[in-house]
Amino acid sequence: MGKATERESIIKVAQKPVLKWVILTVTALLVGYGAVFAFSFPGLSKSERVKPVNGAVTIPLARVSDGKAHVYSLADGGKEIGFFVVKGSDGALHTAFDACDVCFHEKKGYVQQGDYMICKNCNRKFAINMIGQMAGGGCNPSQLDHAEDGRNLVIKVADLKSGARFF
Repeated sequence: MGKATERESIIKVAQKPVLKWVILTVTALLVGYGAVFAFSFPGLSKSERVKPVNGAVTIPLARVSDGKAHVYSLADGGKEIGFFVVKGSDGALHTAFDACDVCFHEKKGYVQQGDYMICKNCNRKFAINMIGQMAGGGCNPSQLDHAEDGRNLVIKVADLKSGARFF
């Protein structure tokens, strides 16, 4: 019986480092997966928070005229109302809520791929040049009115609050 007890001790010692590595590997994978998954939740996106002045949000045109989608959010009553601004190949600025009329319950928003905004939930593509007053309903980015004053893009807080239901 002495040899059996000795063998069991050797097996226990050999298993401890393996068990530690298994636990460490599983923990690292879960942390990594959690970090990636967390960025699909509202409030953890890469949006820039804006603050209204005199009932409107203003964004310098120079900051949003590069053809890249710029994502912003306005805090309102515990909600983060997300929206994006992107200059299309037509030379116009296009604004929309970072939510679509159908998939908004998933709270995933859009990502830009070239001349398209892609719904992160259903993967439908929307031509940037078509975003705005001419498109609506379905999975289109939900329209957000804006004005330009020569130096700034101006969005009324009331217009932003009208999209609070998406968030």
